[in-house]
Formats: sequence, C-alpha cells, structure tokens
Amino acid sequence: MNFSKIFQVLVPKDKKFFPLFENASKNVEEAAKLLIELFNTTDFSKKKALVKKMKELEKIGDTYTHNIFDELNKTFITPFDREDVYKLNSSLDDIIDFTYACAQKVLLNNPKEIHKSFIEIAELILKACQEVVICFSELKNLKNPHKIKDACIKINEIENHSDEIYHNTLSHLFNNEKDAIELIKNRDILIVLEETVDKAEDLADVLKGIIVKMS
Repeated sequence: MNFSKIFQVLVPKDKKFFPLFENASKNVEEAAKLLIELFNTTDFSKKKALVKKMKELEKIGDTYTHNIFDELNKTFITPFDREDVYKLNSSLDDIIDFTYACAQKVLLNNPKEIHKSFIEIAELILKACQEVVICFSELKNLKNPHKIKDACIKINEIENHSDEIYHNTLSHLFNNEKDAIELIKNRDILIVLEETVDKAEDLADVLKGIIVKMS
C-alpha cells in the first residue's frame, strides 16, 4: 500500500467538518479579493461599500467557526486530533478577522496615498488564501497529501516575500515620510497586512503537523 492509500485508510470519512472547512476557506479567499479591490479604489464611497461587504463575509466566517466548534463538541470521533481541528478552525477565523481588520484600517485611517507595496502584500494575502483553499480541498480525502505539503511550502514562501516587503516599506516610510500623522496611518496599515500573512502561515504550520502525525 503506497503513501497516499495509507492516508485514505487512516482518515475517517467525514460529512461535517470537511465541507465546513472547505466553505470557510473559500469565504476567506473572497475576502482577500475584496481587500485588493479596496486598495485599488480611490472613491471613498466605494471603499465604504467594499468594507461593508467584507464585514458580511467576516460574519459568515464567524458562522462557520461556531458551527465547526459545535460539531467538535458533539462529535465523539473526529477526522484527526480534536486539538488540531480546534487549531485549524481558529487559524481560519484569524485570517478572515485580520483581513477585515486591514480593510477597517484603510477606511478609518484613509491615508492620502496607497503605497504600491500595500497592494503587493494584499496580492500575497490572496495567493496565500488560494493555497489554503487547495489545502482544504485535498484534506477531505488525502488522496494527494503531497499537494497539501506543497501548498504549505508556498504559503511559507509567500510569508517570507511579504516579510521582505514589509521591512523595506517600513524603512522607506520612516526615512521619507515627513508627515508624522501619515507615517502612523501607513505604518498601522502595513503592520496589519503583515500580520494577516502571518496568520496564513500559522494555519500552514497546523496542516503540516497533521500530515506528520498521520504519516
């Protein structure tokens, strides 16, 4: 029996957790798409409308989070360790919460200029979320566990790239921004952007741990 078939035997067939996780990951991806749209919008009224949409997605994400926790509390046999189900759920919730927090910062701070690097990190957030979707689509049957591993590696690489942009942009802001208020506004947006990518990497670490435990 090869590696992939062993995984299929070890993972119980589940009709509750995996669909919830998969739908929650797609919801996170949609929020990331709106974040990029927000950064590329100059019309303040459109920004408000986009943030409102993201708030709706964040509420949907909360519903998925609560449903997964409810299932965890009433399910005796889970597809993998209960603690890992909890960590995955919390990590997904963190990603959409921080994505929405980015949107709020952009709207409330309303900086005079949206730096190109902000859009670059927002695009990296979307790429990370797309890899998260791949992970959860593969997790439900684990026919190809290497795909999950590859997606997790890509998320790690995305985080490294984001971290580099973050430090370079922060340095640029402190060396070139003469308006102290604008400096603080932009710094706060930048920090939340980087933290959002970190949350995606946290989820990837949980997934890698699950694969190691079940191999």
